[in-house]
Amino acid sequence: FANSGTAVYGADRWGSYRGGYAAGSTVSRQVTGDTTNLPNIQYCARVQRDSGNTSTASVVLAQPFETINSIPFAGKTVTLSFYARKGANYSSASDALTALLVSGTGTDQSQVTGFTGAVTLISQTATLTTTWQRFAYTATIGATATELGIQFQYTPVGTAGAADYFEVTGVQLELGSVATPFHTYAGTIQGELAACQRYYWRQT
Repeated sequence: FANSGTAVYGADRWGSYRGGYAAGSTVSRQVTGDTTNLPNIQYCARVQRDSGNTSTASVVLAQPFETINSIPFAGKTVTLSFYARKGANYSSASDALTALLVSGTGTDQSQVTGFTGAVTLISQTATLTTTWQRFAYTATIGATATELGIQFQYTPVGTAGAADYFEVTGVQLELGSVATPFHTYAGTIQGELAACQRYYWRQT
């Protein structure tokens, strides 16, 4: 899907936007095509500044958790892990991708528009290459946290080339201080389908 200048939501409840809601970015599903550096993960999200775009507004991919899914993490040590790589024309300075984990004390808000009582728990810079790498960062969540949100972002420079993008997959937030091997939410196709059917798209 394309980001036309407003926050846009796509697959798996991930949302994309640009700083200042600038236009000129696209998020798409891509085949990873890598069985060497990934644990049988077939698809990834590609977050791209459109070729020829000159805006240097940040490019963001984010997901807020529902409060019901955030509360079990309160007061606990957690590890955020993910796989990422860059495109050949990725224009972020020093090939940097910022990974964020933010908590809040409201109910079912989004970190994009702002959590009540927002606290940044993880703000780390991953240095990307064109080969998939796994990154993992640990934090302790406050005891009163009722919201969590994951966010990936970069600030481009210059004019976008044809491959000014990052790709991310295998995102996992889990209890504990060690990143365990990536696994799907339910572990079975039937369980994944049931989890997906928790949500639906309605257009009015």
